[in-house]
Amino acid sequence: MCLAVPMQVIEVDTYSVRCIARGIEREASLFLFQHESVEVGDHVLIHMGQVIEKISESEAAASWAAYDEIFAAEARQRAQPPRASA
Repeated sequence: MCLAVPMQVIEVDTYSVRCIARGIEREASLFLFQHESVEVGDHVLIHMGQVIEKISESEAAASWAAYDEIFAAEARQRAQPPRASA
């Protein structure tokens, strides 16, 4: 399974964008996404340093909500004491 990170574009260069999500900034390539224009303020999915899809703000929020559920479940699991082997 592959996961992509939803981020908001804060700067556009010819072949790359600078994006932000939750206070973290990253640069991503537009090499695989040349068929559609990307502008400052757009939300995109980043996978392995590449913009792979433009999404709506609500889709980005829904993605982060799903990730938050995964992170919370993982934290609960790590907080449980290990089970004894039978």
